[in-house]
Amino acid sequence: MAGQDAARLDSFLEMMSAERGAAANTLSSYDRDLNDLRDFLQQRKVPMSDAATSDLSAYLEHLSAQGFAASSQARRLSSMRQFYKFLYSEGLRGDDPTGILDAPRKGRSLPKTMSVADVTALLAQASTEASKEGPGQVSRIRMHLLLELLYATGMRVSELVSLPARVLRHEGRFLMIRGKGNKDRMVLLSRAAMEAMDTYDRGRKALIPKKEGVPESPWLFPSNGKEGHLPRQVFARDLKDIAIRAGLSPSAISPHVMRHAFASHLLQNGADLRAVQELLGHSDISTTQIYTHVLEERLQELVQTHHPLAKQAKNLE
Repeated sequence: MAGQDAARLDSFLEMMSAERGAAANTLSSYDRDLNDLRDFLQQRKVPMSDAATSDLSAYLEHLSAQGFAASSQARRLSSMRQFYKFLYSEGLRGDDPTGILDAPRKGRSLPKTMSVADVTALLAQASTEASKEGPGQVSRIRMHLLLELLYATGMRVSELVSLPARVLRHEGRFLMIRGKGNKDRMVLLSRAAMEAMDTYDRGRKALIPKKEGVPESPWLFPSNGKEGHLPRQVFARDLKDIAIRAGLSPSAISPHVMRHAFASHLLQNGADLRAVQELLGHSDISTTQIYTHVLEERLQELVQTHHPLAKQAKNLE
């Protein structure tokens, strides 16, 4: 049965790649999670394909006993749900044993974010460095563009570093980007981002000589690495370096924190949650609802400022 389980796992991963467009990192996570489940079930002498709800519940209890965080347990459960849903839909078993499993309880964690002042300081530092001529200017211009794009659009770091070079030919202030599951979405460019893009385009043409016989890179941020574009880890490292130079704490800043800042600042200034969901590329609004604390603060202020009963209460004080 071990061979059958391996074959069905391979079929599941193939389906997630071909039909769902799952990214390589996502497929790797599914593979790792489900192989760990298979190892656990083998110790119980239960084929993964035949596991009952009680077996899967025992696995979740095992993870909890091992000290796994609720978020990690929830991710493992999500992988299990997808796999057993696949087996059921393919007629490989007659039920879905994950149907009545409860997700582990986890506390509501608010995303780290940055103040408008911190973002402004970071962008100002990048702009100042980009204007300095001399060795390394293209890298400084590139960093300025990366930060302007990240804050203007709220892109995921993987989407940002893998932007194709053709975005330089964009028309107007809108940009089409490809996100998770190969889904396209439209984002709006700020004027600062458009200007930084033009500066980067001119700078790399003027300062990087074109090599004869070498085709131009298809990536906006090319690299000599195996992926061909700037690795996200390199950008994350350089972001912390420029944060230090801007007088900010590097431990509080990352590409993902800037994405959170984009969403939080939009909501603080009156944006609709559905609109933010579209801009972030969340398939489910429940993912975007982690930002409702921002909405709650704004709505409380709105009520205290404008509701007649709130005004009466103030007069009575």
